[in-house]
Amino acid sequence: MNQVSQLSKLVLTPAELIQIGRSALQVEAAALNTFALSLGDDFVKAVGLLSQPYGRIIVTGIGKSGHIGRKISATLSSIGRPALYVHPSEASHGDLGMIVSGDVLLALSNSGETAELSDIIAFCENLAIPILAIVGNANSTLAKRAKAVLAYGAVQEVCANGLAPTTSSTLSLAIGDALAVGVMSVLGTTTEHFHKFHPGGKLGATLMQVGDLMHIGEQLPIVSPNMLMKEVVIVMSGKGFGVAIVQDDDGNTLGIITDGDMRRHIDVLWQSRAGDLVTNGPFVVKPKMLASDAVAIMTERNISCLLVIGDNGKAIGLVTIHDCLRAGV
Repeated sequence: MNQVSQLSKLVLTPAELIQIGRSALQVEAAALNTFALSLGDDFVKAVGLLSQPYGRIIVTGIGKSGHIGRKISATLSSIGRPALYVHPSEASHGDLGMIVSGDVLLALSNSGETAELSDIIAFCENLAIPILAIVGNANSTLAKRAKAVLAYGAVQEVCANGLAPTTSSTLSLAIGDALAVGVMSVLGTTTEHFHKFHPGGKLGATLMQVGDLMHIGEQLPIVSPNMLMKEVVIVMSGKGFGVAIVQDDDGNTLGIITDGDMRRHIDVLWQSRAGDLVTNGPFVVKPKMLASDAVAIMTERNISCLLVIGDNGKAIGLVTIHDCLRAGV
């Protein structure tokens, strides 16, 4: 007999279940709003310590606090602030060696009296490692040992028995997010930095830059303005982008020639040179532009590629909409 079959199942109407869910969300939302209004100097202290340019952030907690701590650790690492989760019980059996001077300890505990935290707290105090606390009880042992205390107080857990960590764990998670956002603001974390730590998956594709996808060097279909169009066509066909980049002898880009340009001048095409058909002022982008923004430009303008220019205004690459789509942008 499994655990579920041992429980007495209540018969609830859909409306009753919806109301239970709605009430739970509203209680937790109210708790978040209340805590948000109470933020003060300790939040500033905590962000300052977490933003220091040296050492790592050691996150610890047990039970549900441990699960929340793992997420906070992952979030901080993802924004470029090295962090790791250390299980307090494992710390007491050798993992304290993972913690060194210069680190910061972020400890989570609803009661603030979690016995398993005692060794890691004492160890950090001996190394003069600052302790930050996300805790329910502001008068707890953990709170008294911390340099900065983010105490959300006694809250109403939204489970039917008022026992399972629900509102308290939501607050801990949200406080961790608020700290991470504060650290990002202090460190000046940019989209470029974020991409560095998120190269994979859909998020990585979303944060790709034009420079990550552009074609460069020998891949580019570069022609001179004096080149005969019958030769230009050979270059365009060989490179396979449907365009030619017209540059003078100094490497200055005069414009581009597209398949459409050739069709529009088909009557004089074979008597022309590249300079005769060149389209001046093509749409250009910088290598640090998000590839998603480049896709938006190409889609809006109904074009298939964009010229990429460097800081000196000269063409350094070519990005196509097909490259972007293949990369999942």
